[in-house]
Formats: sequence, structure tokens, C-alpha cells
Amino acid sequence: MNEFLLFAFLFFIGSCLGWCMELLFRRFVSKNNPRRNWINPGFLAGPYLPLYGFGLWGMYEVSHVIKLLVTGNIFIDVFIIFLIMAIIMTIIEFIAGLIFVKGMNVKLWDYSGEKFNIKGVICLKFTVIWGVLGSVYYFTINTRVENWVDWLSAHLTFSFFIGLFFGVFLVDLCYTLQLSVKIRKFAVDNQFIVKYEELKHFISEQRKELKEKGSFILAFKTDKPFKENLERYLERSIETGKKKFEEAKKDMKTKMKSRENKR
Repeated sequence: MNEFLLFAFLFFIGSCLGWCMELLFRRFVSKNNPRRNWINPGFLAGPYLPLYGFGLWGMYEVSHVIKLLVTGNIFIDVFIIFLIMAIIMTIIEFIAGLIFVKGMNVKLWDYSGEKFNIKGVICLKFTVIWGVLGSVYYFTINTRVENWVDWLSAHLTFSFFIGLFFGVFLVDLCYTLQLSVKIRKFAVDNQFIVKYEELKHFISEQRKELKEKGSFILAFKTDKPFKENLERYLERSIETGKKKFEEAKKDMKTKMKSRENKR
């Protein structure tokens, strides 16, 4: 099969399945969503996450290499698969995160609060999670993905739907990049990095306060100018930063006093 078509097919499946997984995670598990609202995850408006598209393609390709490395010892094989999948997915996540942080002054996700993180883009906790998910993929899903690829080889007319998907995807990408240019300009002018998910939550809260009609797909659409929302978001970020700084100072003083009392 044509390699580009193979990539497009896996990207299509991975992006859509990844979006569904993130949607459920944010609704039922994420600590950043205490109200348990339905939140459209990711950078784009539509139901797809490119990170997972690249991830599925990467895991599919790596699975062929893994088959050459298996030893027959289940414990060694699980460790090899876990390690390789964790490294591959962490590299993909790191590259994607840096592209947005360096190129657009935007953080699509933020691991700054996690231990052993690098630039808040990757961290040990999620590297382990990627390794677990990659191992689960290899042992339970990879065979099915290979069957899907074989099915596509015998039904190339399905490539029409893949082309349709990419048509919608490119329109969505153009719309989102236009929005990102505005976010980047504002972030550069004010010398700070916008946390994408945090901005989404902020605008959602603003809608509720003003009793505006919400939009699951167009998360940044409000009755007010977008720049005004960015300015308010910046003000709240500064206030939140000051509060955290004051709380950290109080905690430090409390710890110092307790140490002095022990002496």
C-alpha cells in the first residue's frame, strides 16, 4: 500500500479515537474539571487530536521493529515494549509541545505542577502512562489495526472518506491557525505564555457569568471581542500568580517558624 495513504488512514483513526478518549478523560477523571462539564479537548475545533494520529502511526511502525526484538521471555518482552512505546510517545509529545511553546507562545497542556517535568511539556508520570497505553495497544489493539490496514488495501474506495476527513481537517486547521496568530501576538506583546486549556475554561466561565449561549465546538466564540477576553484572561492570570506567590511565602514562613521552634 502507498505509504502516504497508510499514514493518512492511521492518522485519521488515531486522531478520532484519541479525541474520544480525551473527551471521556476530561469529563470523568480530570482534576482540572471539578464541575464535570463536557469539554472539547485539543487545539482544533473538530473531533480529532493530531497528537494521537501521529502516535498511532508511530506505534504501528514501531510494532514491526518490536517483533524483531521479542525474546520469548514475557517479563523481558513487556519491559522492552513498555520502554520503546514510552520513549516514542514522549518524543512525539515533546516535539508537539515545543512547537507550540516556542512557535506560538501557547501551552496546549501544562505539566509544570508534576514532578520530574521538562519545561512543563513532558514529565515522568505521563511518560509512564504513555508506556502503559503503548503496551496495552501492542498486546490488544495492534493486531486489529493491522487487520484494518489489510481491509483498506482491499477497499481503496474508502480513501474517499479519508480525503473528506482531511478536507474538513485542513479547513479547521486554517481557522484555528488564524485564531492562534491573534493569541501569539497578544502573548508576545505581553511577554507571557498562554495556557490553551486554561484559556478555554476562562472563556467558558465568562460565558456563564454573562449568560451567553455556550459552544462545544467553537470554544473561543463569545459576544465580546476576542482581544477583550485575552486581556481579562491575562489580568486573572496575574492575580492568580500573585496569590500563589503570597501563599508560597506564607508556607515558607510557617516552615521556618516550625524549624526554629524545634530548635
